[in-house]
Amino acid sequence: MDSSQGNAARSATAVVIVAAGSGQRLGHGIPKARVPPAGQPILAHALRGVIAANVAAQIYVCVPVGDSQLREICAAEEQLNDGHPVVIHTVHGGASRAESVANALRALEPSIERVLIHDAARPLVPVEVFTRVCQALDGGAPAVIPVISVVDTIKSVEPVLLGGAEAYRVTGTPARDTLRAVQTPQGFSLHALREAHSAVPAQDDITDDAMLMERAGVDVYVVPGSEYSHKITSASDLLLAEAWLEGPLAPRWVEG
Repeated sequence: MDSSQGNAARSATAVVIVAAGSGQRLGHGIPKARVPPAGQPILAHALRGVIAANVAAQIYVCVPVGDSQLREICAAEEQLNDGHPVVIHTVHGGASRAESVANALRALEPSIERVLIHDAARPLVPVEVFTRVCQALDGGAPAVIPVISVVDTIKSVEPVLLGGAEAYRVTGTPARDTLRAVQTPQGFSLHALREAHSAVPAQDDITDDAMLMERAGVDVYVVPGSEYSHKITSASDLLLAEAWLEGPLAPRWVEG
């Protein structure tokens, strides 16, 4: 892709960052996106990763209603954009991830043709992962997700009663070579994603937009993800992110 094509693709691409989670399991008493691994909020790390990837001119961040601090973080990062001009918008997060994404899709500018949906809770995604997702979209894929291989043995189970107590019984062991763990950013043709949101009723078992596209009958393609795209959900996840920021990722984020 030459530079003019790259600039056109960047102008037609938006990244939606979902940052409306409560963060209760982290135990900090503040929204997850404000928790500061290595002294910087999770949202700041996530924004810097998107900006460094240089794949989009527009970023839309879903934040909790009334959270002025997260909006201030967005405004500050827009000014410190590492040489890649970008506009950062904030939109109201919803009661669920799906509702937050739907709010962001309604806010997109008319020039946007494709969108990457990203979790702020995955703040250390390498630039190369963003690039691979966008290259697959360039190649004509309507939906693209980064994945990594599953290393643990996985069991499917069903609920049962055992001695009068609730328990689970193993029903099968799927082959690991057919399984992948899904990460973000997930990339989509905006037209196809909007159609899927309109066609598929909201259901609690739909956990990401790729699954929504599957339900709508759209082919979803995969590209390699990264171990550094780990999702921060628990206190141990936060410790892992801090260790990476002090170690292998230190040249990227941590000064000195």
